Amino acid sequence: MKEKQDMIDKLLKGNETFRNTTFKDHKELYSELVKGQQPPVLWIGCSDSRLQTGHITGTQAGTLFMHRNIGNMAPANDWSLATVLEYGIKHLKVQHIVICGHSDCGAMKALDKDLEDVYVPNWLNNAIEAKKRVDARIKKPSTPNEQKDRSRMIEQENVRLQIEHLRTYPIVAKAEKEKKIQIHGMYYDLETGALIEIV
Repeated sequence: MKEKQDMIDKLLKGNETFRNTTFKDHKELYSELVKGQQPPVLWIGCSDSRLQTGHITGTQAGTLFMHRNIGNMAPANDWSLATVLEYGIKHLKVQHIVICGHSDCGAMKALDKDLEDVYVPNWLNNAIEAKKRVDARIKKPSTPNEQKDRSRMIEQENVRLQIEHLRTYPIVAKAEKEKKIQIHGMYYDLETGALIEIV
């Protein structure tokens, strides 16, 4: 129990440091954010703890309206995502929607496993087509490097697939047709820190 409390104490101490440095140094920005938000970007990313989205993009608070889940999915008919899309497009007037995948994604690796979990396999079905597309294009990997390349290909193909799913939402299709939003695929490499655009 003490270790658990130590972690919470660490978070609270970190907040104190944040208030005394970043928050204090950018007081004007945070005072403006109290009045409301007008983020230009809706960011759909993975829940992976290694991705601190504001840090990897070098953006300040108030820039990214975020929706995160396992495997950066944009499944059709998902109430949580639908609500984020509606609020982001209709009320916040975001101009860009980004779906960002990343290297060493546990969700994409799990597509190759027979999981005994209750919820995870059903959720991962939203990405299974990405795996099928890649495996139809390449030979079966026979070396660790080939396996790594295959994983990256699946991670990036999943970004493309989720963009397809995203466009099935009427509010997205309408906003894109009217040129109110642009949709982008991105991929973050944990080894290099590089963020690239996926086309």
